[in-house]
Amino acid sequence: MEKLFSYGTLRSKEIQRQVFNRILTGTPDQLQGYKLKSLQIEEEFGMADYVVVVPSENPSEIIHGVVFEVSNAELAKVDLFESNAYKRVQVTLNSGTVAWIYMEN
Repeated sequence: MEKLFSYGTLRSKEIQRQVFNRILTGTPDQLQGYKLKSLQIEEEFGMADYVVVVPSENPSEIIHGVVFEVSNAELAKVDLFESNAYKRVQVTLNSGTVAWIYMEN
């Protein structure tokens, strides 16, 4: 199983049903030294507002989110779900957990 840190839409039960065909159980965690930045993505019916993780100049800045356990096949589904504005990288969270996160591409 893989660890996935979510700070946005993947925390939604509706989105989880859509992407994984199940509801995920997660553990709260934080990512330090990063911040959220607004991002507009063109979708089928126009532009939509999202957030994306970017490194922060302030090492004490924290992003709160949830760590989920997903299979490799489910991680591949998330790769398809996320737009080209995001890239998947591994980070170490405040708990010491190494997890995948989607950051600005």
